[in-house]
Amino acid sequence: MNNILRKYIKIIDAINYRMGRIAMYGVFLLVGILLWSSISKTFFLPSLWTLEMAQFAMVAYYIMGGPYSIQMGSNVRMDLLYGSWRPRTKMLVDCVTVFFLIFYLGVMLYGGIDSTTYSLMYGERSPTAWRPYLWPIKIIMCFGLFMMILQCLSELCKDVLRLHGEEV
Repeated sequence: MNNILRKYIKIIDAINYRMGRIAMYGVFLLVGILLWSSISKTFFLPSLWTLEMAQFAMVAYYIMGGPYSIQMGSNVRMDLLYGSWRPRTKMLVDCVTVFFLIFYLGVMLYGGIDSTTYSLMYGERSPTAWRPYLWPIKIIMCFGLFMMILQCLSELCKDVLRLHGEEV
């Protein structure tokens, strides 16, 4: 059983590590879009697509970087009590609270899949002047949420193995 957990941890961590490292460069895409927006408003006709494209880039940046953030322990915690606890206590609390996070992400994924299905079936577009299709960003959001759930399960597996005295 422990070998299965280790293999799962290795695969999910490798995928999310690479995905997170690639997502890091999304900030440069966002800067480029916003720079073009400023240049086009100053010297040319303002672009209709820049604001919405910047929003889409920001959503992809955050959602695709979420699993990497969880993996690296960069997610926000309430350190008022947590910071002073012993490592074993932290692992026990993490083993319980991760289920709340998985539930939350699961509800978001369920709604995201429903919204994505609707968007694909009816060709949903944004109600702005540019009118882009919304399904691409919704698919990215669903994939990112799914990978966050898998990373949460990986973190749970790590905590369970550590509680049993094994090195991960």
